[in-house]
Order: sequence, then C-alpha cells, then structure tokens
Amino acid sequence: MRTRTALLTHVLLVAVAAAFVLPLVWMVCVSLKPPGEVLANPPRFLPRQPEVDAYREVFRSEHFDFLLYARNTLLIAVLSLVGMLLSSAIAAYGFARMNFPGRRLLFGICLATMMIPFPVIMVPTYMIFKELGWIGTFLPLWVPAWFGSAFNIFLLRQFFRGIPIELEEAARIDGCSQWGCFWRIILPLSKPALAVVALFHTLAVWNDLVGPLIYLAHQEQFTLALGLQFLQSKSGDTPWNQLMAAATLIVLPVIVLFLLAQRTFIRGIATTGIKG
Repeated sequence: MRTRTALLTHVLLVAVAAAFVLPLVWMVCVSLKPPGEVLANPPRFLPRQPEVDAYREVFRSEHFDFLLYARNTLLIAVLSLVGMLLSSAIAAYGFARMNFPGRRLLFGICLATMMIPFPVIMVPTYMIFKELGWIGTFLPLWVPAWFGSAFNIFLLRQFFRGIPIELEEAARIDGCSQWGCFWRIILPLSKPALAVVALFHTLAVWNDLVGPLIYLAHQEQFTLALGLQFLQSKSGDTPWNQLMAAATLIVLPVIVLFLLAQRTFIRGIATTGIKG
C-alpha cells in the first residue's frame, strides 16, 4: 500500500513538474526554428533543422539592445538587493530580539501592508516620485528597496527567532554590543535565509515590467523585461523566433542562479520556522 502511494505521489510530482517545464521547452524549441517553421500548420514541437540565427538577430536588432538592457537590469538588481538585504535584516532583528513598546502592533502593521495591492498605491507613489524629480531615472526602481519589504522582514524574523539567544548572551558578556551581535553572530548564521530573500528579490526585479514601464521614459534606460515587450511589433509581424530567443536569454541567468544557489535556497526554506 505504501509503495503504491509513493508511486502515485511521484507520478503526480512528475506531472506537475512537466506542466511547469513544458512552456520553457517550447520557448527554446521555437527560438531554434526558422521563420517559416514557426507558424507551420500543423505545428511541430521540435524543430526539423535547429538553427541559432534568431539569437544572432537578437544581438543585432536595433529594437532590442540586449547588452544595454542587461546592464540596466543588473544595475537596478544589485542596488536594490543590497538595500533590501540590509534594511530587511535590520528591521527583522529589531522585531525578533529587541523589546520596545508597540513592537507587536508595529509588526502587525508591517504584515498588513502585504495585503495592499500595488495598483492601489501606484498613483500616489508616482506622484511622490514626480515631485522628487525621479521620473525618468532608475531611482524609483531601487531606492524603495532600502526601506525593506514586509514579506522579507517576516521571513528573516522567523529565522532569527530560531537562533539560540544564548549565543548573543555569551557575546554580550564578552563585551559585544547589540550591533556587534547582529553583525558578527546573527548574519553569519542566517546565510540560508538571506539567500532566500536575495533570490526572491532578484527574481522580482529581473522580471519586473510594471515598474520600468511607469517610471522609465527613454529607450536607453529600458530593462530586459521592458525591452522584451518593446520587441513585440505592434503591426502584427512579430518575429516569434527572435522573441522566444530573447526570452530564453532573459530566463537563462535566472535558471543558472537558482541552480547555483539551490542547496542554500532549499535549506533556507526548510529551516525558516513559524516560531512566535
């Protein structure tokens, strides 16, 4: 009975995994097809004669400067990632270890902000950035990350609460300050949780379309997601193999990043408890 249950479970997991992987495989297959085969009827899943001309055309395209868009996206991702890790970790440590009046209330308000959809605050946020003169710059895309994220604060707080407080007490006896305990004890022990936060945030920035669409005004400032949208022809003659090739190039760094950080990512998810 247990063998049958395990077999059914594995079959279900393989089916779900295949459902998620199939669109990616289809994207790669379309990118390797010649233009005449892309819209063939009936469609073929695998290309008859794979070619990489679509990738060459992407790098030569006047409408999609991959290297420039990748540089812009990477710049925004790095600046916002540093701010997100620092601000979220500091706030999470305060909620996890420091006792101050209204701590639970403030933490509840912080969590409540996750229930506010972005379209609700989109217009007020745009007006604030417009008054600051930030429209048409990268500032609105990375400066807010330096004020933390409710989900990341919650995730790190739960991890911090799982670290034995005796480690900090021993360090305090040896003369370590509160900041020293945070910097020298908590952060080194929290690498798995920090890796989870870093991966989630990098994915969000890498795939963000709405933010660049709202705040960026010039094509030389485009990110990869916005550039991919711009690559689509409004006249209806979109070169789909080139579009899929560009999408493959955009997705590839994310997949490589996940594979490199897979162990740390899974460990961080598994060890992030729900204490307190």
